[in-house]
Amino acid sequence: MSTARVEVSSTSEGHGGQGHAHSHRDGDGHGHGVSADADRRWLAIALGLLVAFMAVEVGVGVLAHSLALISDAGHMLTDAASIVLALVAIRIAARPARGAYTYGFKRVEILSAQANGITMLLLAVWFVCASVRRLVDPPVVSGPLVLATALVGIVVNIAAAWSISRANRTSLNVEGAFQHILNDLYAFIGTAIAGAVVWLTAFARADAIAALLVAAMMARAGWNLVRESGRIFLEAAPANADPPVIGPRIAAIPAVAEVHDLHVWQITSGQPSLSAHILVSGDVDCHAVRTDIEAVLHNEYQLQHTTLQVDHADRQQGQHEHCVEPHGPVHRSA
Repeated sequence: MSTARVEVSSTSEGHGGQGHAHSHRDGDGHGHGVSADADRRWLAIALGLLVAFMAVEVGVGVLAHSLALISDAGHMLTDAASIVLALVAIRIAARPARGAYTYGFKRVEILSAQANGITMLLLAVWFVCASVRRLVDPPVVSGPLVLATALVGIVVNIAAAWSISRANRTSLNVEGAFQHILNDLYAFIGTAIAGAVVWLTAFARADAIAALLVAAMMARAGWNLVRESGRIFLEAAPANADPPVIGPRIAAIPAVAEVHDLHVWQITSGQPSLSAHILVSGDVDCHAVRTDIEAVLHNEYQLQHTTLQVDHADRQQGQHEHCVEPHGPVHRSA
């Protein structure tokens, strides 16, 4: 059993930058399997479907006096806005790193996801207030018109959801747009049921109840987006890369004496990063140890973007002997 010392996420100064290696594996770890151009194309198709149907739904909702339809239309407006925001974010995020922006503009996508989440939460509050008023004083609702419009809306949202599902949903930005569409699909199903109930039973409050269900689903999806984007902005470790687990795993590698200054965060969704200061014991080849550590991080935790400083530990003098590269720091690319 390894007796190596592990310190997670501590702060240390004066490492001098020696023995420092920056590693990218598998094409920098930033590939998505779906190109940005393909993402934009699928998002644009979904946007066209939603805008066309939303214009029809607003008119029908006013004619039918249906809050459920109007709330669905409002949700579709946020759907369209979320897609426009996602398209803009994809274009900005594709810009190369330059000047002070050494990571580029990748977190613009996370800003987009957070804006989508906040919008959904605000709309959920508005729909709850409007629904409560209609529960107290329900207006006359045209059940057949609500039912027919909702059924068409289900078809349109299935087509839009399918289009966005073809894009890269590992991006929190695209996932935010997809969640908007998915919640709208559920909302239309609820509205269709409400329209049928109003039509068959004349129970007008079913429309307001359906709107409350829409609001609840919007609140849940919005909170998830705000929470996940907030974790990235606060540089929390991704779910599959827990520092208290990774630290002891690195310490268990032969010749590793200490692990400290261990930090794990995400540059943007799907791009986790790690940095650490590693001390090795004895006269081992610290470069070989670093290669072993990088392999463990890549294979077991899918961490492709790593920055490791590996030094020799001089236990008698309590000092660190820097593991100096023959020709300076090495930048490895798989």
